[in-house]
Amino acid sequence: MGRLLGRSHATLLTDLETARTTSKLTARNNLPPATVSYHLGVLHCSGLVLRQRDRHVVRYRRSAEGDALLGQQQPAR
Repeated sequence: MGRLLGRSHATLLTDLETARTTSKLTARNNLPPATVSYHLGVLHCSGLVLRQRDRHVVRYRRSAEGDALLGQQQPAR
């Protein structure tokens, strides 16, 4: 997966089996906050992750397409 998406994209996508904030992803993956934000933006624009806002907190999670890419489930049709 790392060769297809790049290591950081693949690492973050894999870590989004549950919804997580940018801060949590930064701590869990030992990446700078700006790097995590950039990669999440790319994954979001690609339709592989979804954003969920609750007031001032934004959580990211894999979309059905992201799950399918990782072999977790088939995308809804």
